[in-house]
Amino acid sequence: MTLSEFVNQIKRSQALVFIEPNGNIVPSHFHITEVGLTTKHFIDCGGTERKEHTISFQLWIADDIDHRLSSEKLIGIIDKASSILGNEDHEVEIEYQGDTICRYGVQTMNNVFMMIPKQTDCLAKDSCGIPVVKKKVKLSELQSTNQQSCNPASGCC
Repeated sequence: MTLSEFVNQIKRSQALVFIEPNGNIVPSHFHITEVGLTTKHFIDCGGTERKEHTISFQLWIADDIDHRLSSEKLIGIIDKASSILGNEDHEVEIEYQGDTICRYGVQTMNNVFMMIPKQTDCLAKDSCGIPVVKKKVKLSELQSTNQQSCNPASGCC
């Protein structure tokens, strides 16, 4: 989810609710302790130089159980950070305390923010000799087409 999508969802939300990947609801007295632009400048294992930019929101749980962050207050925090975030519409990440600091992608479902686990990946599979995994399909599950003639409206050509 990009920052603009995140902001639009916040504006439509009555309450800010975040769900961890295990289904647990983040306690409603969470704080947003950081909003920032994270830049990762690196070289992948194939030798290609890359840059990634994300907008990070750090969620923190305090003993302050009376705290409730409103949608309006979060929009104000994002507005204050706009000079740091810049004009590009980067993906949003949520930092949250697990066994260590965990970083999650975010999606919405029914006006709730779902924290989505992120996965590592090789960005240079062709250079590393990692074979591309082909999807196995049963021939019986494929749509049958008339092989003797091809109707242009059929989508086969």
